[in-house]
This record gives sequence, structure tokens and C-alpha cells, in this order.
Amino acid sequence: MAPDGLRTQRELIKGNEAAVKAAVLAGCRAYFGYPITPASEIVHAAADYLPLVGGTFIQAESEIASINMCYGAAAAGVRCMTASSSPGISLKQEGISYAAGAELPIVLVDIMRGGPGLGNIAPEQSDYNQMVKGGGHGCYRIIVLAPNSAQEMCDHTFEAFDLADKYRTPVCVLADGFIGQMMEPVAFPHPRFPTEEKSWAVRGDLESIKNFVTSIHLEPEALERHVRHLEAKYAKIAENETRWEGYRLEDAEYVLVGYGVVSRILRTVVERARADGHKVGMFRPITLWPFPSDVLDKLAARVRGFLVVELSTGQMVDDVKLAVGRQKPVRFYSRVGGMVTSSEEVLAQVMDWVTEAQHEGAREAAQLLP
Repeated sequence: MAPDGLRTQRELIKGNEAAVKAAVLAGCRAYFGYPITPASEIVHAAADYLPLVGGTFIQAESEIASINMCYGAAAAGVRCMTASSSPGISLKQEGISYAAGAELPIVLVDIMRGGPGLGNIAPEQSDYNQMVKGGGHGCYRIIVLAPNSAQEMCDHTFEAFDLADKYRTPVCVLADGFIGQMMEPVAFPHPRFPTEEKSWAVRGDLESIKNFVTSIHLEPEALERHVRHLEAKYAKIAENETRWEGYRLEDAEYVLVGYGVVSRILRTVVERARADGHKVGMFRPITLWPFPSDVLDKLAARVRGFLVVELSTGQMVDDVKLAVGRQKPVRFYSRVGGMVTSSEEVLAQVMDWVTEAQHEGAREAAQLLP
């Protein structure tokens, strides 16, 4: 997903700040937000960088105000962005639903922390359902990209603006607190200056006076037509924009599934299991919506089963089970509350799984003996 033309010189930078630099390079010229740990570096960086390119930065009075400011800027055709963390994202949900209904391109970055309620400021992955399933009201979807590095915080945010404009929809970059706070070398893309006029935007001039941006359709027939239109758009997104990464899946018998920082831990587990002679692979969804269900469905036809690892009590695991159906077993392992699983913990789960499979194979072989 890395954009074309990355610079060879790299900068050591936090994932949070990398997202803002990428946004500016993608043509973002308006940021509205409110600070919250572990996403606060985003608002700090936006305050530094947006004015340098003639953009607008406003620290809103609340998370609710910031998402509605984005609604207004996006309606005027401006590439805009906001960011927050879990409880702040909860407050934005009504505005996200409004933006989806009005078909407005807004980029939203969510740096997940522990919950429910105020929870704590440590990393978690418990915002999956509210972003992937649509935490606001009504029948809508938004594109959700899940980076697993500071480089991908840059790349996904950069691309999110193009996806938002292409489909006229909000796009979320969903990262756990580890990815937002992690410092890594990042190569930034060359600046992009979108010049295509947004014919639907409301700019306060005679040319756009005919345009009307709204999410309200009072007549049931009109609202049904609009929702069916959105439904068709989401089907097109699902067909064209589903993304995933596989690691050592070619001959894998056991598949580990995880996203964000967890996927990096799972790579280590794969290597350690392989060193002991066990055929283990890793599957990482990059788009959490649209979810790569078809790929998992095909994979299920030739593997023994799946182990889903999350920093939650289980949210993505439901989508994995739906994709796999009853073809193969889907196991689950998690840490919560800001606790991050170790490769040793997951490897122990894998070894228990392998041992059970070996015993089961021995029992089946014994039953076949005369």
C-alpha cells in the first residue's frame, strides 16, 4: 500500500506524527480536533504543520464539535481530518453517521486505548466493533485501514484521502496505542496537490449554489433510494478495496490471525514455530472493512484451523468465524486492559494446539488399525 515515489531519506518519527505529515502531503488543509492520550501528538503536530502550508487548524471545544467542523469543511470540498482515541471516538459517532449519510470524504484517525468508559491510556484493540460495524445510527459503512507500523501510519493516512474522495465516504485509520506511540524510520511520499474540482461541493458561489449536501431524507421512499445507493457503493468498495497480508501461508497448516501491533508479534511466533518444525503462517487483515472474508474462506479449505489473537475480549474473531464458517475450528487468545500479549504466550497456545492435533491424529490412526 506504500504510495509511489517514496523518498529514500527516512525520518525517525512517531506513528501519530507520521500520520499528520502524510495528511499534509496528501493535500489535507483543515484539521479539527481535541487532544486525548494516546492520540495527542496528532493534534500537536497538526497545530505545527497545517499553518505552514496555509491550512486551518482549530482545537475544537469538544470531540462532537470537531467532527461537525469536519462535516462543514468536507461539504465545501476541502480535504480535512480529525483524530481521537476510544472515548473521544465514541463522542464522534453521530457526526460520522451524518457524514456517511451526506457522503462526505473525511479522514479519521483512531488511536485505541483501554476501556470501557475512560479505561486507561494503554494500548488496546477494543474499538473494532464501533468503527468496523458502524458505531453510529443507520445503515452505513466506512473504510477502515489498520496499520502495523509507523510507515503504514504514513502510507494508510496518505491513501485514505484518495479513498475518501473516490468513494465520497469517511475513512478511518484504526491503530492501537502502540502503533501511534512507536517511533520508527519513515519514508514520506512526495506531496500531492489534488486539482480535480468537486462538482458536488458547496462553496458559497454561483457555480455551486445548486448543490445541497444533507443526510436528511424525510420521505421513506427517498430515504430507501438513498440507502440503496449507499449499499451499492459499499458493494463496489468491497469488490475493489479489500486488502490483506499473508506471511508463510503457502504450506501452513495452522494460521494465526491478527492486526496492528499483534500482527508483528505473530510474525515472531511464526518464525519460532517454524524453527521447531511446525507449519505455521500468519494472516493480517489490512482493511478491517471491507474485511477479506473470501480469502479466509479459501484458506480454510486447506488448513487445520485458525488462532485469532486480539487486544480485546473478541471482536474481529467474529468476522473470522463468519468467513470460515464451520469448515475449520477458530480458536481465540487475548489480553485486555492495556496488557499486550507476548510471543511466548502465543507460542504456548500454538504448541498446545499442535499437541492436541497430534494426539487426535494418533487416536484416529489407532481406530483404523485391524
